[in-house]
This record gives sequence, C-alpha cells and structure tokens, in this order.
Amino acid sequence: MIRLACLAALALLSAGCDARPTDAAGHVVHESAPASAFPKPHRPVADIVSDQFSNEDARDRAGEGERVMELLGVTPGMTVADIGAGNGYYTVRLSKRVGPRGRVLAQDIVPAYVDRLRGRVEAEGLDNVSVTLGAPHDPQLPTGVADLALLMHMYHEVEQPYGLLWHLHATLKPGGRVAVVDMDRPTNRHGTPPALLRCEMAALGYRQVVFHELGQGSGYLAVFETAEPRPSPRQITPCEG
Repeated sequence: MIRLACLAALALLSAGCDARPTDAAGHVVHESAPASAFPKPHRPVADIVSDQFSNEDARDRAGEGERVMELLGVTPGMTVADIGAGNGYYTVRLSKRVGPRGRVLAQDIVPAYVDRLRGRVEAEGLDNVSVTLGAPHDPQLPTGVADLALLMHMYHEVEQPYGLLWHLHATLKPGGRVAVVDMDRPTNRHGTPPALLRCEMAALGYRQVVFHELGQGSGYLAVFETAEPRPSPRQITPCEG
C-alpha cells in the first residue's frame, strides 16, 4: 500500500514537471524560437510608416471592414488575432462583431502604437480586447486560442515573415485561418504580390483556400489554412522575391 502511494506521488510530481507553462489567464504559453533561427526573406521589407492604412471614415464609407469580416465569416463568440493592429481600425470593429462571448487579441510591435491602442480600447470600453506588444518574429500570443488571424495592409512590413508565421501557427486553433489583405505590387512599394505571399505561406505549411479581389485601391484578401505538422525553423526554405 505504501509502495502504491509512493508511485502515485511520483506520478503526480512527474506530471507537474511535464506541465506546460501558462500565462495569467491560464493559456498555455507557446514555444518560442529566436529570430536568428529563421531565414531572412529574399525580398525587400517596407518601412513601417504609419499606424493606419487610410482614414477610418473613408474606409467605412467604402465598406472595407464590414465586407472583409463578411467574407471571412466573423461571427459572435470567435477569437480573432489582429496582427499589426496599428490604430485599431479592425480591432474596434472586430470587438463589436465577436461580441461579449468572443475575444480580440490586438498586437503590434511599435510601443507607441501599442500605448495609443491601449488608450483607445480603454476609452471605448472594449472589454473583450487585449493588447500585446510583440516582436517582429513572434506575436507573443497564447497557444491554441485563435480561430482567425488578420494581417491587414502590413504583411509587406513584416521584417521576419517566416518567424512570424511559424509562431502564429501555434496561436491558431486546429483548422485556424490566416487572412491577409494587401496590395498587388512589390513589397518595397507597400504591397505583396499574391504569388510571393502564397510561396512564403507554403514554406510554413499554410494552404491558400480563398482569394478575393477587393476592388480598385483596396487590394486583395487571401485566406490560408494551417496544416500539421508545422515545419521546424531549419526546414524553412525562403522564397525568391
């Protein structure tokens, strides 16, 4: 009997040692790899010049936010990661769309943008939004929580796309999706050619499932699904830009 009790205690201790770390909300903290573990993109990376793509009123008059959320099937209760959230154009609209049972994980890598966005979220009482300061190669978000990740008008500014996509894979739930809105032009002109985007996504095991032209001046929407297993950083082959 004593031996069985000891074995049970050892099993509990072993389980405790193997337990994966969690954050304050109880979410599993994802595995992280340094930026140096990933290949650099073989194409120019555009400078970050602003925390917004265009005037919010003009974007609303054009119906951009509503159309994109409709095309993506954003519904109440979903958890959506807004990567490179900037001034929060999508963060604010997603918050209303997913409702109190949903969650928006807003992230950016520029401290000043993050500070301003936190102020906006607080001022507008968006209780279902959290704001995180990430790194160019790692959004610093919990593991397995997001149904969808949005990269809106900013993919061409991502300094380390392979690292970002590798870490983002861990943030998504099984079958989760990544949506990119960008312009069809070279990355040094603040756009991403669709073929280049598909290649860089495929290097991380993402598969394009939807592609929409959004109209003159609005670019395109490309949607990708995750695949298992995720490649290791050393298995990633960079695309020629």
